Amino acid sequence: MKTAETISEIRAQVRALKKSGKKVAFVPTMGALHGGHLSLVKMAHEFADAIVVSIYVNPEQFAPHEDFGTYPRTIEADLELCKKENVDVVFMPDTETMYGLDKKYFSIEIEELNTHLDGGSRSGYFQGIALVVNKLFNIVEPDIAVFGQKDYQQYRIIEQMVKEFNHDIELLMAPVGRADDGLALSSRNVYLSKEERSIAPKLYQALTYVEQQIKNGVKQPKLLLQHQQEELEAKGFKNDYLSVYSLDTLQPVEQLSPGNKYVLAIAAYLGKTRLIDNLIFEI
Repeated sequence: MKTAETISEIRAQVRALKKSGKKVAFVPTMGALHGGHLSLVKMAHEFADAIVVSIYVNPEQFAPHEDFGTYPRTIEADLELCKKENVDVVFMPDTETMYGLDKKYFSIEIEELNTHLDGGSRSGYFQGIALVVNKLFNIVEPDIAVFGQKDYQQYRIIEQMVKEFNHDIELLMAPVGRADDGLALSSRNVYLSKEERSIAPKLYQALTYVEQQIKNGVKQPKLLLQHQQEELEAKGFKNDYLSVYSLDTLQPVEQLSPGNKYVLAIAAYLGKTRLIDNLIFEI
């Protein structure tokens, strides 16, 4: 496994892989790798000959009050995991490499897809993600890029960005990686206390309950969703959102129609830890 810290290094390594006839898949991460990340790498191996993983904690997607300074950084362990998963190259840029030191004249704005879910409660979050992913795509120039369903809004925004910015990249979405009790895997799960960790799977249980009720015939889930939020608050969660959204536009949907796909998404705080999860379903 090779590593690269500069743009010229990673470009040279990826171009060498392509010149040898290999299809290159890219898995961008912020490190603190866990089973969810590794599931993306495993999917990448199914569709490509060589795998590039990036590890970069992007300051542009953190608000001033968020956890950029304390976000888990475990680079040595991350590199060992990448070796075990037969990653070909790990790209580890610093912020000067990614953004330079000069004044910035450009940013990325997002229409509609950024209005609800995490975009509605984390100002500037997806603009920062779109910016860094756009730069990473231009730097690495992969054939394929793999993202996880847990961050479905991120996937949908990047999917639209690829289309509108004409990136010649195929996107793949891997299923949500879960612990045995259903909790969606996340680097931030390390923030949970032992007691909070025992409560956290209730989030996924709420999603599966709502999904089952919808499949049993509920077409206007507003009261059902409200009841589940109250149940979660009684268990110690502080709710951000829980709703059904259009899979395409990410707008809230109050009346469900047969033959359509939707995303049922949730975000809530448990103590100081923000947890997100979702299910995609069709009725």
